[in-house]
Amino acid sequence: MAEQTASGYIQHHLQNLTFGRLPNGDWGFAHSAEQAKEMGFWAFHLDTLGFSIGLGLIFIILFRMAAKKATTGVPGGLQNLVEVMVDFVDTNVKDTFHGRNPLIAPLALTIFVWIFLMNAVDLIPVDWIPMLAAKISGNEHLFFRAVPTTDPNATLGMAFSVFALIIFYSIKVKGIGGFIGELTLHPFSSKNIFVQILLIPVNFLLEFVTLIAKPISLALRLFGNMYAGELVFILIAVMFGAGILWLSGLGVVLQWAWAVFHILIITLQAFIFMMLTIVYLSMAHEDNH
Repeated sequence: MAEQTASGYIQHHLQNLTFGRLPNGDWGFAHSAEQAKEMGFWAFHLDTLGFSIGLGLIFIILFRMAAKKATTGVPGGLQNLVEVMVDFVDTNVKDTFHGRNPLIAPLALTIFVWIFLMNAVDLIPVDWIPMLAAKISGNEHLFFRAVPTTDPNATLGMAFSVFALIIFYSIKVKGIGGFIGELTLHPFSSKNIFVQILLIPVNFLLEFVTLIAKPISLALRLFGNMYAGELVFILIAVMFGAGILWLSGLGVVLQWAWAVFHILIITLQAFIFMMLTIVYLSMAHEDNH
């Protein structure tokens, strides 16, 4: 592979495999960050989509295998792992969610495991998967990012899916009038109906910002932490390519130290996304008048 500057190396590793409409009207792959930007909204990050779907299928297959082989006797390793995760999620749902909805626990389990698997890809050395993709494609300059949660499109997609559920259950439980009243009659209220009418724009502004902040905070928190973690791994990888023996040795130490610390980050981010989802959906089920 042709030699790169440190800046070029970093930029290459932070660019997704993008497919979309090229400036000449044809559909194809972007060969630069500028070209990917020109594709606009209808551009697909195939690496993000591929790994997200693939890891989702791995989650389904593993849990299906554990369910099919489940026994009341001495459980195997996979069954033990699945039971621990199911009990962990079930306990958190029971402690946090105060409504009655059979969807919440399976949703929380799916979110936790799926995000954990996507985050865990960040523990694979940063060059391995892109180099493998380049060899398979025959294009040594191929852009390829393996960690879906470092792509804001993926984290926003998950967050807006949760947001759609929040809106749906808010209207289902409280009714249209109750949902609108929640946005317009709080936090400021008055027994004088004219004063209350005057307060509606202020209440709506405050409550609408709070409502919109939920999916944005969900998405950006996960993206920001995982993006920063990926960038640290890339910067450590640059140390290996510096050609200085002591710097490469320091890179090995930092690589292992950051990987161990990053295990906590990837688990914590999956847990936070799951818990906030449960909390927001619990709030959507509260029918307070």
